Amino acid sequence: MRAFLLLLLLFPVLELFVLVKVGMSIGFLATFLLVVAGSMLGVFVIRVAGLATAMSARESLARGELPAQQMMDGLMMTVGGGLLVLPGFISDVLGVICLMPFTRRLLANKVRQRAQDQAARQRAFAENMHAANSAGPSESRPGARRPEVIEGEVIEGEYEPLDKK
Repeated sequence: MRAFLLLLLLFPVLELFVLVKVGMSIGFLATFLLVVAGSMLGVFVIRVAGLATAMSARESLARGELPAQQMMDGLMMTVGGGLLVLPGFISDVLGVICLMPFTRRLLANKVRQRAQDQAARQRAFAENMHAANSAGPSESRPGARRPEVIEGEVIEGEYEPLDKK
């Protein structure tokens, strides 16, 4: 978590550093045009990715399949487009990496595997909790007492113990 926070704080500084270095190398106008072109490309990719994902998911549903792969591809393309929209060259490189088909599949498979592992851990935890709750009091907690049960009858709203009859 600390590494993520540190990266989140350092990312804008690194982007600005690279932007200044590129601007000093190729000039302000060329750098500005590259940043604007990258942002326009990102907006275009987001729009196309959304439409393509919706169409592909609709086709998969029509065939009776779950569109999991299409949804992951669409998500990765949207993330890539969003990174392209951000001004800076590091985010543009990361966005292009997200847009390439082989890296997109690799990242999608990694995300899917993590989600499946997390779901398996949650299922195991839920099963363990269910087993502990369904066991009797003496089985779930060693040394636990059973509750004292007093039998009786209720007659016209009054309680009458069975021992006094």
